[in-house]
Amino acid sequence: MRRITRQPLNQDVQADLIVRQTSVDQKRNTVGFSATDEWKTARQSYTLSTVLTTLRHMTGERQRCVYCLDSHGTDIEHFWPKTPYPERMFDWLNLLLCCAECGRFKGDRFPVVDQMPLLVDPTAEDPWQYLDFDPTTGNIVPRFDVDLNDYAIKGVETVKLLQLDQREAMASGYKKTLRRLSQIVEDAIRHLTPSAEALIAQLIDADDHGLLTWCFLYSGRNEVPFCTLRDRYPAVWAACVAAFS
Repeated sequence: MRRITRQPLNQDVQADLIVRQTSVDQKRNTVGFSATDEWKTARQSYTLSTVLTTLRHMTGERQRCVYCLDSHGTDIEHFWPKTPYPERMFDWLNLLLCCAECGRFKGDRFPVVDQMPLLVDPTAEDPWQYLDFDPTTGNIVPRFDVDLNDYAIKGVETVKLLQLDQREAMASGYKKTLRRLSQIVEDAIRHLTPSAEALIAQLIDADDHGLLTWCFLYSGRNEVPFCTLRDRYPAVWAACVAAFS
């Protein structure tokens, strides 16, 4: 995962989402109401087509799923599922881009404690506060909180819900990305005067899986070759940290 900046919708599309949500709110407690049917009908509209296009722009050129960042995002996902929570069905802040596999794992399951979701929302928080990466297996795992001597509960629930530590193909993709990033850093270290600007551009282009934040701000910063770059070229390192923060 990586933090994703939510883009604004144009005013007409946002206004239509509000109208649609108001209509759902008026109907959702009536006999025969079906969130699935309401969404299926709305999904064919220009408004939802524009929403999907905006979500794709948010995730970048590769249009990856916001949860796994390994598969192509295929459709609109409701962070708070639309069936148990129809009051959020057309809320722009509740809509994400998801792949079929993550959507299947998640379904309508949505762990909540005291009205706080235990699934990480990459458009609202930094996923690496709760998740970690195992460079040996390529798996995404819960982050261990040293201060609390325990695993971050959001990390535990997110990994379990999306099975992020059990997907071999996804793990292989993450390992390949780490190898690419490591090679780029190793090549930069060989130069007596590496260019921070060039290095940052190369790293961004090679990061298919949102690992740069992990590599430079979290536990990856202690892995070779990233710690070597930090020790030998502190100014270049500082520029990278600033760029990926």
